[in-house]
Amino acid sequence: MAPTPYSISAEPVLTCEPVLACEPVLASDSVLVSDPVLECDPVPPQNLSLVLEKGGAVKFEDRPVPEIEDPHDVIVNVRYTGICGSDVHYCTHGCIGKYVVDKPMVLGHESAGVVHAVGSAVKSLKVGDQVAMEPGVPCRRCRRCLEGNYNLCPDMAFAATPPYDGTLAKFYRMPEDFCYKLPSNVSMQEGAMLEPTAVAVHFCRLAKVSPGHKVVVFGVGPVGLLTCKVARYVFGATTVVGVDVNEKRLAVAKEHGATHVYLGKSGVTPQESAEQIIAECGLGDGADIVIDASGAEPCIQTAVYVARNGGTFTQGGMGKTDIMFPIGIMCGKELHVTGSFRYSAGDYQLALDMIASGRLSVKELISETVPFEEAKEAFENVKRGNGIKWLIEGPRN
Repeated sequence: MAPTPYSISAEPVLTCEPVLACEPVLASDSVLVSDPVLECDPVPPQNLSLVLEKGGAVKFEDRPVPEIEDPHDVIVNVRYTGICGSDVHYCTHGCIGKYVVDKPMVLGHESAGVVHAVGSAVKSLKVGDQVAMEPGVPCRRCRRCLEGNYNLCPDMAFAATPPYDGTLAKFYRMPEDFCYKLPSNVSMQEGAMLEPTAVAVHFCRLAKVSPGHKVVVFGVGPVGLLTCKVARYVFGATTVVGVDVNEKRLAVAKEHGATHVYLGKSGVTPQESAEQIIAECGLGDGADIVIDASGAEPCIQTAVYVARNGGTFTQGGMGKTDIMFPIGIMCGKELHVTGSFRYSAGDYQLALDMIASGRLSVKELISETVPFEEAKEAFENVKRGNGIKWLIEGPRN
């Protein structure tokens, strides 16, 4: 049985009462007398949302305010939402793998806000609490959920993944147990950063990053940068190498967790690239752990060569569905290969605990914070590769 979609409904609410705008003008002699003029004052939006239409157009649209449907429901007034690469991918391509936008969908899933209303059974939260929102709600009953791997639940209802609406709205309904109360020393902007941080935590947990490990991270976009920080400052990796083709992002990586960086070169084979990375970054017989956050075929191929014999390769970035993969090298090295998808039990809480303790800092990765009315322009900036992480303020009307 599929879980109740914790999203906002799709029908716009239009209400408008006629307002008497002016009184009749009384005239003397033959002056014309005006009739009363009826005008319609604009009704403030109830739940202004950023909606992706089928075909790629993005527009602002008013949606109904979600209501409490379950005693454990919480209505959150969304205050900040980060723009994710998946949001941009849906805007550009209309799909990610099997998930196709075939009807209007509210974007966004990296959010934090203020509790606006609570159901009768909610005990851990109250109106006014600031919370981070874990945007994927599983069934809680299947084998994968009971194992703790709820990110693999076949009935997952994930925000801004078709057919479910996202969080770029004024209000959003969530279950109590997927809202994380923010301590006083963690801002809501940092709360919005919990989602990509949890992805990085999941990478490192699956890869079993441990103190003293040499780790190479391919792709230092927002998630890759966070992976560098998490690997070093949370899991204790001694050497962290960031690899990318963007010099500006490599400079940021060097300031945020990477002990070494490597600028990808054109015209060389994956094996040659790997040899250069190992030599220039002092990896000896290779990296203990390689994490790909790029999804780019050359990076994935190079990663297999960079890993040491018996090392670990974790694939998290999503690119082309099918690629050429050096399976012979993988087998010959007896690599431990795993995929990584979103996050699961404990990842969000660990991310929050590390930020709250001061062990992990994420606010420096926020490039810009813009009002909701400038959301479209913010998306265009992300498409062009400007900045690291853009946040959109929630609607204030």
